[in-house]
Order: sequence, then C-alpha cells, then structure tokens
Amino acid sequence: MSMIRDLRAVVRPSLRKNAAAHSGYDTTRDPSASSAVVDCAVYRDGRRLAETEGTCPSPREAMLRVREDGGFVWIGLHEPTEAEFAGIAREFGLHPLAVEDAVHAHQRPKLERYDETLFTVFKTIHYVEHAELTATSEVVETGEVMCFTGRDFIITVRHGGHGSLRALRHRLEEDPELLVKGPSAVLHSIADHVVDGYIAVADAVQDDIDEVEIEVFSTPDKGSARGSDAGRIYQLKREVLEFKRAVSPLLRPMQLLSERPMRLIDPDIQKYFRDVADHLVRVQEEVIGFDELLNSILQANLAQATVAQNEDMRKITSWAAIIAVPTMICGVYGMNFEHMPELKWTYGYPMVLGFIGAVCFSIHRMLKRNGWL
Repeated sequence: MSMIRDLRAVVRPSLRKNAAAHSGYDTTRDPSASSAVVDCAVYRDGRRLAETEGTCPSPREAMLRVREDGGFVWIGLHEPTEAEFAGIAREFGLHPLAVEDAVHAHQRPKLERYDETLFTVFKTIHYVEHAELTATSEVVETGEVMCFTGRDFIITVRHGGHGSLRALRHRLEEDPELLVKGPSAVLHSIADHVVDGYIAVADAVQDDIDEVEIEVFSTPDKGSARGSDAGRIYQLKREVLEFKRAVSPLLRPMQLLSERPMRLIDPDIQKYFRDVADHLVRVQEEVIGFDELLNSILQANLAQATVAQNEDMRKITSWAAIIAVPTMICGVYGMNFEHMPELKWTYGYPMVLGFIGAVCFSIHRMLKRNGWL
C-alpha cells in the first residue's frame, strides 16, 4: 500500500529546484555536484555508508570510494540537463546514445545493453483524481524512469512530477539482505515498484469505465439525449491507449531480464523478475480488455443514439400522416368550384369535420398499436 501511496503522490513542480530540501540531503556542499542530483549514496554489504547519511557526496567521490573499498553507488537524478549529466556520463562511461535518451526523455519502455551497462526505460503512470469524468478529463499522466545499471553502480534518471523513488530507496535500505545483491536488486525493485503502480492505476481506471458503462445502459432522464456520453467514452479510450503504450512495450524487457542470463543481473534476483513479468502480463490483459470494452460501450452508445433518432423520425412521420388527412380534404374544399359534394347541404360542414376526425383517430390508433406513437 505504501508503494501505491507513493505513486499516487503528486510531486510539486518545484522539486528540481528544491531537491535537497525535499529529500533531506545536502547537494550543495560540493560545487561539482549536479543540481539535478536528488540523492547519491554508497552501499556496502547491503548498508548505506554512514558518511553518506544526511549528505550527498559528489558522484566522483562516491565512485572513488566504491573502487577503493567495494560496494556500489546509487545516484538519483531528476530531469537533468545535458550539462548537468555530462560529468556523470564521463565518470561512469555511459554511452552517448543512452545519455541522449535519458536527457531528452519521451522514450518507449525498452532494455538495451551498451558494453558493460544495461539501459532500461520505464514509463510511470499516475492516476489523475477527478470529481467527475468529462470529455476533457485527464485520467492518466505519464512519466519516465531511466536506469543505467553497471557492475558497481546504478544511476536513475526520473522525468515527470510523480513516481518519486525516495520512499523506495528508504525501503531498500531497511532490507540489507536484498540490497547486498547489488545494483540488480535496485533495478528489480524499481521495476516492481513501477508495475505495482500500473496495477493501482488499472483498478482506478476500471472504476471510471464501470461508471460510464452504467450511465450508458441506464434509463436516460427525461430531456437528456442518447449519445451524449460519446465524448467522455472517447476521451477515456484515449487515456487507456496512453496507458497501453506504457505497459505493452515493457513486457519484452521484463521477459529478457527474467529468462536470459546476464552478467550484470544476479541469478538470485533474476528469479524475482519473473514475478514482475507475471504482474505485467496481468496488467496488459486488463488494459487490452479496457480498450475492447470501451469499443463495445462506444458502439452501444452510438446505436442507442441511432435508435432514438429512428424513434423520433417515426413519431414525426406518424403525425405527418395524421395531419395529411385534414390537409387533403380541406385542400379539396378550398377549390373554387360551384358543384362540390354536399356544398349546399346544411349538415355538410359538420359531416366533413366528423369524417376528418374519424379518419385521424383511426390512423392515430393504428400507429399507436404498432408502436409508432
């Protein structure tokens, strides 16, 4: 539940400028430290080094400690610029193509290998709370987490105002037995964290779809028009499509991490990626089901609108047929001829009116019985 609460939390837009104040780590003590660095810590034997508690050493200093005494370094960044990321990229020998993807973002979920580094892209999903679903409501908001995983380091680059990894880092620091497995344990925890967020968002989207489905198939209020929900259904379908773009491409990378032996992934950790892949398959099936269900709801909504229009046309046609009788008879008697039937008869006028009323009543009754009125 804490993972879900963390994913649902909306990070203030000023996070980057106030990263040190929000995270509790002093990133300004070293002039060479990037302002985009949220946290930088060295872990040895599954525990964070005491000298990095409450402070954030420069990436270079952290890497020197790892190379001298072992362990690994975890650097977390939030929306770094090219200049801010350049020093870290040189220090850890990151491939320029991966660095470009990490800085500019807007990448598909993927897993790529560059020499001795794995580059993984995750799409984070945040459910946007709304009092009422409208034709312009934003239902899901996406962000990105990129991970550079090496033998003795992991660098996470986050884009977007949600999906903070601070709580995840704290949970891992409370589990030294898992953290001792190194960077691959962190990579698994991030993947698990992201996919758990997908599950929470899928449940919330399901509630929105259920609400729309109930309204479409419920009896409309008097005066409301059928088909008026089409805009909301279409908007929800667009949001589900965005959700699908985040989930579906990630399935292949998770399968590779869980099935194919990799030198940078601890064999014990690789087993846990299978569980993440299973959860991801479940979410993917739900999202595909959402898309198909929304298609059916939209078609049903349009069919209801068509039926309502047909009913209106039948009523209009029925009344036109009834009105045609007096129009025809009155039109005949409106012609200027001297020798008209019953023209001079005293009861001719009432008789014609009675005849018109009888014929109109008969037509109305017949149409009513056949369901046209």
